[in-house]
Amino acid sequence: MFCKQCGSQNESDAKFCSHCGVTMNLNQTVNTSVVTPEIPPIRYAGFWFRVLASVVDMVLSQVVIVVLAIPIGYALGASMAENHAGEEIQDVAWIMGNLLGILISWLWFTVAESSHWQASLGKKMLGLMVTDEQGQRIGFGRANARYWSKIISMLILFIGFIMVAFTEKKQGLHDKIADTLVIRRPPSA
Repeated sequence: MFCKQCGSQNESDAKFCSHCGVTMNLNQTVNTSVVTPEIPPIRYAGFWFRVLASVVDMVLSQVVIVVLAIPIGYALGASMAENHAGEEIQDVAWIMGNLLGILISWLWFTVAESSHWQASLGKKMLGLMVTDEQGQRIGFGRANARYWSKIISMLILFIGFIMVAFTEKKQGLHDKIADTLVIRRPPSA
């Protein structure tokens, strides 16, 4: 007879499992013919995969920023042309351009990584995804924490990013702060 708890084989008249000690029910046995699917091991995204995904994301997000900034800049300049000097228009355009860049970059990562994609476009193209420590999809709050904590990774001379190459789960400082992982998608996903 097989134990319903651990599946170990026991004598047919055993009252307790010889392996785990659970009380044996003489009327119930484990069906050993049922095959459980094998769960593939988690494949953490390595340093160079993540660098390449970051480069792709930077290029694509900059294209979006430029495409949006040019018409906004012309409209802003035209609206200010009559009453303001050229230097004032340039200063306002510089501020607006930087704010627009920060906004688009923030949304580029936080919205995408908390979406059903679980990845920014660059990560998606390389088959990577962002999960929590248990492999589940992260929410907007955690994606937001992950994005803003990248500032800390940059401020300490990019050591927070370099950590990816040397940590067991390939986590950067921002991943550790937000309790996230960047993994390679399973072949079926």
